[in-house]
Amino acid sequence: MNIVTIIGARPQIIKASAISRAIRNGFSKQLKEIIIHTGQHYDANMSEIFFEELEIPHPNYNLDVRSGSHGAQTAKMIEGIENILLKENPDALLVYGDTNSTLAGAIAASKIHVPVIHIEAGLRSYNKSMPEEINRIMCDHVSTLLFSPTRQGYNNLLKEGFNMMAQHPYSADNPKIYHCGDIMLDNSLHFAGIAESKSNILNKHDLTKGNFILGTIHRDNNTDIPERLTEIFNALLQIAEKGETIILPLHPRTSSKIKSLLKKEMQKNIANNANIKIVEPASFLDMIMLEKNCKMIITDSGGVQKEAYFFKKPSLILRSETEWTEILENNAAVLTDADSEKIISGYLSMTEADIQFPEIFGDGKAAEFICSEINLLCNRI
Repeated sequence: MNIVTIIGARPQIIKASAISRAIRNGFSKQLKEIIIHTGQHYDANMSEIFFEELEIPHPNYNLDVRSGSHGAQTAKMIEGIENILLKENPDALLVYGDTNSTLAGAIAASKIHVPVIHIEAGLRSYNKSMPEEINRIMCDHVSTLLFSPTRQGYNNLLKEGFNMMAQHPYSADNPKIYHCGDIMLDNSLHFAGIAESKSNILNKHDLTKGNFILGTIHRDNNTDIPERLTEIFNALLQIAEKGETIILPLHPRTSSKIKSLLKKEMQKNIANNANIKIVEPASFLDMIMLEKNCKMIITDSGGVQKEAYFFKKPSLILRSETEWTEILENNAAVLTDADSEKIISGYLSMTEADIQFPEIFGDGKAAEFICSEINLLCNRI
């Protein structure tokens, strides 16, 4: 069976490694994967290195759409993906998550009746001002097989009218939904040992295991709004003044926003604070090492929120809502938004908290399950 996989953003490249690995190790005779890289992220440091580190097959196609407005970028992707689907005539198209690449793949495939398989289905922030929320909802509702990483995601699909008792043949009008666990847990478990032997990021930045805080900031509504960016760094400075070492692997775009949007005095305070280490973007293995060995994580990333939980680290979420509500329900994270008082309060409460981390993201074998179901059910679609 020929499956076309769509990737485009850095997190999708990482997620794809779990499925590609499962196909290579257990389903190579049943499933053939054709990879389309949309080029949504085109910086070599943000894409090429991941193919090499994670042993992902190189894409069969690269659309090289690069950046642009949501409409322009998505339109280029739809056109390019549709042309390839017409040429390859696959049995199904597989998409991950909630990016413009995800949406473009779902639209292109569904319009020409290629079944869509959505991994990370059912996630909801219930905030439609987020482009990602629009992307994930629209993708779910044209998909044929939907794999949710959490019970809450599965329940969200039930609330929206998906039928847990659906019988084959499956289609976009009669989809099959699953609660399967999270493929990123598969990856975290797989790569943690590799990271220990290959990553030197702790030594490079003079970090002591269990004695530093990891921070990531990348969402537009945090990086592009001066007041919000100021609130975040005001809190980070206060935490650093308590003696905490904070490492911030930042995308160049975020670093440039710090220079253009923060007041000169705050920039000077950040630069002169030895406890705040702003460094280049970390590779996936380096991020695994930072997450595994830090004491706490402060982030606006959905993926990093989960990885904090995988490695049993408390986290502060720099957003007003999260798709990963189970993390909050288990008191492993605090929603702080970009509010310095809430960030400081969250830091103090999490420093003292005794947190339990029950297995809410599966058993680390989600990719095997997904490939097994695709193999089993593609003949029934």
